[in-house]
Amino acid sequence: MNNFLSSPAGRMCVGALCVLGVVAIVWSIRSNLGPNEALSDANNPWFINAETGYTFHHALTAGMEYPVKCPDTGKTTGYTAELCYWTKDGHVKKDPTPVLLNKDKGKSEPTFCPDCGRLVRFHNPLAVEGHSPPPTESEYMARQAQAGN
Repeated sequence: MNNFLSSPAGRMCVGALCVLGVVAIVWSIRSNLGPNEALSDANNPWFINAETGYTFHHALTAGMEYPVKCPDTGKTTGYTAELCYWTKDGHVKKDPTPVLLNKDKGKSEPTFCPDCGRLVRFHNPLAVEGHSPPPTESEYMARQAQAGN
């Protein structure tokens, strides 16, 4: 073993192993201490321009004004979007639909997702496959009519 480590091939092997070790350490540190995707999403949530429907991410900062300034118009008409992860047939989808709540438009009626037609509310719960999806607008209205009787 001593003869191998003294040879040029042995020194090359040891050098290559050292380089691989350093690469593995750097990769491990970056993946464990680097930016957290969930934290980034929480600090840069979706917003919607109430006038145009334009969706965008906006960084949350201390003392920021609400509604926020929209990048498409420059007006302060940007409201936090609720995310809908449901499909029309009640399954979970990967990419959410940002939804502007009716209360942010000055309306009192409930909000339904423009994509799937299901009820969306403040702090909309995350969709979970196998759980009951929120009602569609027609299901919601039927329940309200039944509750009124």
